[in-house]
Amino acid sequence: MLCACAAGLNAQEDAFKKMDARAGAYGDIALQIWNWAEMGYKEEKSAALLQKTLADAGFKITKGVAGMPTAFVAEYGSGSPVIGILGEYDALPGLSQQAVPEKQTAGGAAGHACGHHLFGTASTAAAIAVKDWLQQNGNKGTIRFYGCPAEEGGSGKVYMVRAGLFDDLDVALHWHPGANNDADAGAALANKSAKFRFHGISAHAAGAPERGRSALDGVEAMNYMVNMMREHIPQETRIHYVITDGGKAPNVVPDFAEVYYYARHNNRETVIGVFDRIVKAAEGAAMGTGTTMDYEMIGGTHELLPNLTLQQVMYKNLQAAGRVSYTPEEMAFAEKISQSLGRGSLNTEEVGRIDPLREIGQAYGSTDVGDVSFTVPTAGLNTATWVPGTPAHSWQAVAAGGTTIGLKGMMVAAKTLASTAIDLMSNPETVAKAKAEFEQRRGPDFQYVPLLGDRQPALDYRD
Repeated sequence: MLCACAAGLNAQEDAFKKMDARAGAYGDIALQIWNWAEMGYKEEKSAALLQKTLADAGFKITKGVAGMPTAFVAEYGSGSPVIGILGEYDALPGLSQQAVPEKQTAGGAAGHACGHHLFGTASTAAAIAVKDWLQQNGNKGTIRFYGCPAEEGGSGKVYMVRAGLFDDLDVALHWHPGANNDADAGAALANKSAKFRFHGISAHAAGAPERGRSALDGVEAMNYMVNMMREHIPQETRIHYVITDGGKAPNVVPDFAEVYYYARHNNRETVIGVFDRIVKAAEGAAMGTGTTMDYEMIGGTHELLPNLTLQQVMYKNLQAAGRVSYTPEEMAFAEKISQSLGRGSLNTEEVGRIDPLREIGQAYGSTDVGDVSFTVPTAGLNTATWVPGTPAHSWQAVAAGGTTIGLKGMMVAAKTLASTAIDLMSNPETVAKAKAEFEQRRGPDFQYVPLLGDRQPALDYRD
C-alpha cells in the first residue's frame, strides 16, 4: 500500500505535469486580460474569459453574485472539505504600458500595474488542477473559484463576504504578483475610502467673484486641514487623496468639486476614528467656504488575519513549486528595468530566491482579502512576476507582467495554490488545526461589521 507521503508527492507531481502542459494556454489567457486592462466593475470580457475556461473544465458557474455583474463563483465536486481559491482581474486607471523596458504609455488608458491578469489566471489554473485531482482519484471535496472584481479600491470581496458566499468554506487561498517569492503570514492595512463632493455657486471669476462660492475652495480647505491632521494621528496611518474634479475653467468659479480619499492603518478601529476626523474636516471646510458637502463611501476593508498553520503548508508547497530563472533575453529585459529603477545591475540571485517564512509580514497596502480572512481561515503567497525591486502600481510592473517573466511567476503561484489545496483536502487534521487557530486569533466575541456599511456595490466608482 502506498504511504500517504508518497501518494501526496505523486499527486503533486502529476498536477505539476498537467499544469506545465497547459502553461501556454494559460499564458494566452493572462496576456489577453493584460491587453484588455479592464478597470473595477468593468471587467466584462476578463470575467467572461475566466468563466468560459472554468466551465469548459467542468465547473458549475454562478454569475453576477452579490449584486456585481462581473463577480462569479465556479464550483466542482461535492462534500467537505470546501476549499476556495480567490481570483482577481481588474486593472488600474492611467497606467498603460507596452511590454518593453522603456516607459511607453498609451495616453491615459488603464494598465495591469498590480498584475491581476496573472492573479485571476493562476488561480483558475490551480482550481482546474485540483478538479483534475478530485476527478482522477474519486475523492470527496469541493473546489471553488471566486471571481472577485474591483479589488483596486472597489472592495468587491466585501460584498461577497456580506452576501455569505464564504460562510461554508473551510479554507480560502489567494496569492499576489510581486517582485519576490514568499509565503509569509501576510499583513495588510485596513482601509476606508470615500469621494467627498462640494457644491458651490458658479460666477464669473473676475466680473462677479463676490457672487460665487467655490466648491474647489472647499476641497482645498479640506485638504489643508487633513494635511495638518497628519501630525496628530498614529504614525502608522496612511492618508492619500486625489482631486478628481476641480472645475473646468479658471475664469468660472466652480460650483462642483470632488476629492477622493483613502485612510489606512493596520487596525480597523483606528481607521474608523481617522476617517471620522476626515469627515469633520470636510464639514468644516464646507462651512468655512460657504459651500455644501456630501460624501459617498467607495470602499472599506479589514486588515488581514494571519493563519500560521496554513502558511506553513503554503510555504512548503512554494518551495516545491520551483523557482523562476531568466533566459538571456529575459535577463537583458530585466537589466534595463533594474536600471530604470535606479538599482544598477541586477543581482541574479534575487530572481529565484524564496524568502524565509516569517510569522507576520510587514503591512504596506490594503486588500479586501482582509474581510475574507475574518470569515474563514485564509492563507496567501507572493511570487516574482516582476523584476526584483519593482514597486507595484508602476509602469515597470505593467511591462514585466506582459512578458514571459510575469507568466513564469504566475505558474509558480498556480502550482503552489494547487498543491496546497490538495494537501489540505488530503489532511483534515490540518484543516481542523487551522480552524482552531482562526477562532483563537479572531476572538470569541468577534462580530463582522463591514467598514463600508450597507451601501450597494459602487459599480460606477471608476467613471
